[in-house]
Amino acid sequence: MGTDAALIWMIGIASAMAVIIPFYLRQRKLERRAEEAEVEALRYGLHEPASLHPVVDIGYCINTGACVSVCPEGDVLGIRGGQAHPISPARCIGHGLCERACPVEAIQLVFGTEKRGVDIPRIQANFETNVPGLYIVGELGGMGLIRNAFEQGRQCIEGMPRPNGGRAGDVKDLLIVGSGPAGLSASLHAARHGLNFLTVEREDQIGGTVRHYPRKKLVLTEAVKVPGYGRIGSREILKEELIEIWEDIAATTGLEVNTGETVESVTPGPDGVFSVATSRASYRARRVILAIGRRGVPRRLGVPGERLPKVAYSLREPEHFSDDRILVVGGGDSAVEAALALAEQPGNDVKISYRKDRFSRIKPRNLERIEAGISEGAVEPLWSTNLLAIEPDSVAYTNGSSGRETIPNDQVFVFIGGELPTKFLDSCGVAIDTKFGEP
Repeated sequence: MGTDAALIWMIGIASAMAVIIPFYLRQRKLERRAEEAEVEALRYGLHEPASLHPVVDIGYCINTGACVSVCPEGDVLGIRGGQAHPISPARCIGHGLCERACPVEAIQLVFGTEKRGVDIPRIQANFETNVPGLYIVGELGGMGLIRNAFEQGRQCIEGMPRPNGGRAGDVKDLLIVGSGPAGLSASLHAARHGLNFLTVEREDQIGGTVRHYPRKKLVLTEAVKVPGYGRIGSREILKEELIEIWEDIAATTGLEVNTGETVESVTPGPDGVFSVATSRASYRARRVILAIGRRGVPRRLGVPGERLPKVAYSLREPEHFSDDRILVVGGGDSAVEAALALAEQPGNDVKISYRKDRFSRIKPRNLERIEAGISEGAVEPLWSTNLLAIEPDSVAYTNGSSGRETIPNDQVFVFIGGELPTKFLDSCGVAIDTKFGEP
């Protein structure tokens, strides 16, 4: 081999090594990060998805790493064995960036798993249900992320057929139920397109589920463009800040919402017009959008006394409670955040009842805070317990080993999730499907 040939070989090898070595080191770094994240996920109970989560087809994955790097939540996906794998699927809140970033379409977002089904209203690609003219957007359809809900409201309006001909008497083009992110978005875009519409909200103020979050709760979102208002560019803001933004949007755009008005029935007519009955009035509309959220119906305990005035299913102002004996029921983020907020108020004796022997599927930051609160004595855990009855000045529970126990109590806060408003949807004629790992 001549000198020139040897030189060419050396240059070729050096060039290849210049590419291969950094790639190998990067892969090892990603692999180690995934290993650490997987250990953390097991510790925090984040390895089992609760609802929406990514599934990777390893037969198509070519390991670009794009899906890992674009995820705003971090560590939902990781590189293992040279391919992408779900590491902390319970952290997924449906951004969908990983799915869009994959150049070979090896990732899909799915609802539920093979073992755990998720009930979802039957919705088409344009958000129309099996009932023609009746649409569902936002959390009720399984997409609770604020940006996703806002985007669905926009897409729903822009994809909706425009009314033909003149407007007939009292028949509106559209009636929107709910004023959370999805409902507000639909309302603003309906106004932008000149639709004759009405928005109703059962709460006394706009904001939807966000208003029921504990004070100072961080709300994750992405930048959104609001018609007639501008761009909301902050990704991580507090509950109070987001509510102020919603209120400012309504005031700036002149959006009117009928607050304190609950929709009781939505009935399609033979003429293609819906009759909508509320707690205040009756309306007629060609189309209806339901943006009411999945957690609008709190899950009940099913025990005697849960209808007492001292029992609540949300916590808006923890500072209104002081010198109280308080029991928080639940083991998720909402329960933990409520217990910690109540423990900060003067004189409160706060206990948290959870049916398991440790917290799982809560944010790492919340787990660290509640563990610190327990070690400091601010919150007392009642592990492996189930409530049996609620009395005006006490509660009774069982922990499986010592039988029934009764403790003094002034307030009970229940955070055990929400139920799909199945009865209401069924009365509207909306079909509900149970998804077992389906897109």
